[in-house]
Amino acid sequence: MALTSTLELAEHGPVIPVIVLQRVADAVPLARALVAGGVRVLEVTLRTPVALACIEAIARDVPEALVGAGTLRSASDVRRAKDAGCVFGVSPGYTEAMGRACLEAALPLLPGVATASEVMLAAADGFGFLKFFPAGAAGGVALLKALAGPFPDIAFCPTGGIDAASAASYLALPNVKVCGGSWLTPADAVARGDWAAITALARATASLRARVG
Repeated sequence: MALTSTLELAEHGPVIPVIVLQRVADAVPLARALVAGGVRVLEVTLRTPVALACIEAIARDVPEALVGAGTLRSASDVRRAKDAGCVFGVSPGYTEAMGRACLEAALPLLPGVATASEVMLAAADGFGFLKFFPAGAAGGVALLKALAGPFPDIAFCPTGGIDAASAASYLALPNVKVCGGSWLTPADAVARGDWAAITALARATASLRARVG
């Protein structure tokens, strides 16, 4: 499924799992477990040597998933992510070069920001849906409320330091469309192949939307 904008990701559920994979063999069963729980949008971070191979496997074998690459830091990352089959990219911060690389690759980008100046930089380049990172350390719900005043046209995906207990408070904010978190894919569950546990965690995200609504 092609995307024209990363804002479309918010239509598929309230949480985007931030995934770190150590083994290619875990990629497809993990993706299938998340999809079975109703979570289709998957951000696989480029933090391990096998990340691109994992993305390629998911894109090939789990067509129901919308797989993206996280931790994009360079134009090379963008090209390799697109070649691996990603339909969107996520960066921890934002530069004009990153925006240009994603535009040239036709890869919708969710760029990271942590300050008002960074919001202005990304917005000036046409980005209206931004990753607020690291959410917990950068000011959390209080800062997002403050940013809503000068930036009423900007939507956010807070990521970093968010868990199942705190996600609802972020999702209750009018300028938050979805949040990102690693709690859906705990490392110990992935290591032992407990896919049923991950499906259960994915299913539980539906209640976050219900509570906010």
